Amino acid sequence: MADHGEAMCRQVDVGMTRVFELFGKRWTGLIVATLMPAPVHFADLRRAIPGISERMLSDRLMELAATGLVVREVDEGPPLRVAYRLTEAGRAMEPALKELSQWAEMYLTDGGQCPERFRK
Repeated sequence: MADHGEAMCRQVDVGMTRVFELFGKRWTGLIVATLMPAPVHFADLRRAIPGISERMLSDRLMELAATGLVVREVDEGPPLRVAYRLTEAGRAMEPALKELSQWAEMYLTDGGQCPERFRK
């Protein structure tokens, strides 16, 4: 096993830290994945993600907009409707999200647990 000193243990990749500060929050990845194919109206987005409250969805969408991954678009209607779409930066997450999904299909198949055969 490699010998890691204290300095090495404290050194964390800055990019990875930024990714998990955003995507480590509950619901964020699901919101981005739901927006991947096309823009989605707020009410439809809420229905697509069971268990998320309107307040939480609104908060996460504001965070994603502030980071430049999501754009809020208002359709004046009537009725007035708000849709959200991914920016180029948001759409660029698609390959990473697909990889994570494939990884989960292979390694987290048993109720969120890694099957015994992969624990070695």
